[in-house]
Amino acid sequence: MSDDVPGANEGSIDCEVREHVLLIRINRPNKLNGFTPVMMRGLSQAYTRLEQDDSLRVGVLCAEGKHFTAGLDLPTIAPIMRRGERLFPMSEVDPFELGMDGHPRRTKPLIVAVKGITYTLGIELMLAADIVIAADDCRFSQLEVKRGIMATGGATLRMTQRAGSGNALLHLLTGDEFDAQEALRLNFVQRVVPAGQELDEALRVAEAVSQVAPLAARATIQSVRMCVEQSPLIAAAHFVATQKRLSDTADAAEGVASFKEKRPPKFSGR
Repeated sequence: MSDDVPGANEGSIDCEVREHVLLIRINRPNKLNGFTPVMMRGLSQAYTRLEQDDSLRVGVLCAEGKHFTAGLDLPTIAPIMRRGERLFPMSEVDPFELGMDGHPRRTKPLIVAVKGITYTLGIELMLAADIVIAADDCRFSQLEVKRGIMATGGATLRMTQRAGSGNALLHLLTGDEFDAQEALRLNFVQRVVPAGQELDEALRVAEAVSQVAPLAARATIQSVRMCVEQSPLIAAAHFVATQKRLSDTADAAEGVASFKEKRPPKFSGR
């Protein structure tokens, strides 16, 4: 799209369906994929589509160009922040997965492929996902303190959960830049691959996830989330009821039948 076309500089969030996988692509490479209000709304809409479409079982978030994202496009976002307005409506999924009252929650698996510059918003989006594949050329920075603001997309919460308060504050308070190996050490990403292979690896993992029983996958995410957000004891208290519910599904019957017949299962999500 030419820059002189109305709306060209606002960027876009593009979606592609690959069987049971929804590929979600951040598309504003000429501006380092900096997020505008249009892109924030587009991402929320893409996550909502993933959640509501029964044919989709897993999402993959990636980016066009050499970099994942430089973060928010502050000239376009800052006025909205100052007014205290929402970037997407309450009826849509919150991409930051903060569990705020009113927003429907994402319950389907989400994998993120990051590369190059992955700043601020980029870190928070990947920490809000389930699995992160990072290129070895990644450059991470949570630099809000250098702009006079605070990270409010979940970084203060999830960095602390995964790496401990000292490691979290080291990067949150300095706003320094760190690499993929540091992100791996801190449990911010799950796998590091050579640059250029991150999307292929994310899609490979997504394909494997798309083949498991969808209801079981969603129940697993819910259990892990409950453990992190509430407590292991509360999560464990739901084990019996959840297993009973899953055991009564067609997918559970298919799992047993495929085992007996020594063939790959064909799950329907029912």
